[in-house]
Amino acid sequence: MNRVALDLGFIKIYWYSITMLLGVVLGGSITYLELKRLKLDKEYFFNMLFYVIIFGFLGARLYYVLFNLDYYLANPTEILAIWNGGLAIHGGIIGGVITILVYSKKHNKKINEIIKYMDICTFGLILGQIIGRWGNFFNSEAHGGETTRLFLEKIHIPSFIINGMYINGIYYHPTFFYESILNLIGLIILLLVRKNKNLKNGMILAIYLIWYSIVRFFIEALRTDSLMLGTLKMAQVISIILFIVGIIIFIISLKKGNYYNERKN
Repeated sequence: MNRVALDLGFIKIYWYSITMLLGVVLGGSITYLELKRLKLDKEYFFNMLFYVIIFGFLGARLYYVLFNLDYYLANPTEILAIWNGGLAIHGGIIGGVITILVYSKKHNKKINEIIKYMDICTFGLILGQIIGRWGNFFNSEAHGGETTRLFLEKIHIPSFIINGMYINGIYYHPTFFYESILNLIGLIILLLVRKNKNLKNGMILAIYLIWYSIVRFFIEALRTDSLMLGTLKMAQVISIILFIVGIIIFIISLKKGNYYNERKN
């Protein structure tokens, strides 16, 4: 698999970087459409989103670096080489949530407003994940264990993906593809429920946390490059925590949340 999309001689443009950029652009676009539908303050939101994207990426990279600290202490120049991979979505979520909370507090937003903006950001986040996972494909990373071509053909994996998962003479599970497809299903679910008149602020976020936590827990079981906490796969630990958080948010939203489709909070 060729990781380089364009070689200009003085600079190389990597597919990983392109997928990240596409994820940001298209994620921002779907977020804008939802914001426009709800007739909310666009200027405030996009000022906030600017910082969310920056600190979300920083959080994703810092999280990955911390769990590979020995390597990066020995190779400090590699810390900035994000085109080689190494963005952890859980770190991005943590960075993004902290940014929203800090920014919103600075602008004196009420809790229901903050939660609603988190709901809206969720659409962009999951679409960004759907697209961004393809960067792992071009980097030949984030795959599962060994398998056979026959098995991949039986579950109707596209040929170009099967060929891309043939690495050093061995076929591997394209876990990036499994996750991307399951996240697409999650996005469709969110889009279907978003106009429900009984939907409360926080429920979109809660559904995402519950859905993605289940998806990631089982996908992570297949992966061979997991970030580890002792003998535990860190992504599975975080998935369990976020699953519980999602349920708590859903219950609280059901009891106390304002209606999501109200024009004003």
